[in-house]
Amino acid sequence: MIRIEVTRDIATCQALRRTVFIEEQAVSEADEVDGLDEAATHLLACDKDGPVGTARILLIGNVGKIGRVCVLAPARGTGLGAALIRAALEELRRLPGATLATLGAQSRATGFYEKLGFTVEGEEFIDAGIPHRHMHRAL
Repeated sequence: MIRIEVTRDIATCQALRRTVFIEEQAVSEADEVDGLDEAATHLLACDKDGPVGTARILLIGNVGKIGRVCVLAPARGTGLGAALIRAALEELRRLPGATLATLGAQSRATGFYEKLGFTVEGEEFIDAGIPHRHMHRAL
């Protein structure tokens, strides 16, 4: 069984992101480490063996930006990514004034986010060398 909880264990979240983004996807450390972690709410997913996924939420005005969503390879395809997004949306709904969720999805993952109620907006852009699309949904 997997638990997803808000955490202050930013180091563990960063270690998961390092594995997925820097080591697997070749994102530069300069692109991954943006200095916003202390201002963010972090979600940590753990199974019986330990941490397996994370997501980060930043609230800017009434907009909650979901980002740094990652799942370790052995836990992919289990529904954990969708569970992390649903947990992030629930957390945003608890925040006073939050009315909109946004994210920058890797272009290959837009279908995944569309199934969770997000809509693509604007043109494709490159972030950390990877094609992305802006997406949003009402809370």
